Amino acid sequence: MRTTLPIRARKFIGTIFIIVLVLVYAVVAVAVASATLAEAPWYAHALYFMFSGVLWVVPAMVIIKWMSTENPPGAGR
Repeated sequence: MRTTLPIRARKFIGTIFIIVLVLVYAVVAVAVASATLAEAPWYAHALYFMFSGVLWVVPAMVIIKWMSTENPPGAGR
């Protein structure tokens, strides 16, 4: 048996997850950059931050897809 959440609850939970994802991801990305790119040239910094600046979108898309799925008919019974 699978329990389903109302769409409003799913959107609320998903929003909280996305906010936490962005905050944690930003801290980790900056920590990795400062640990590995300390002596790297400017273009290495630019490439790293362009790549890592877009990479967070992948897990966010999964969360957004989960948030927007409708409950199947009769699922709340």
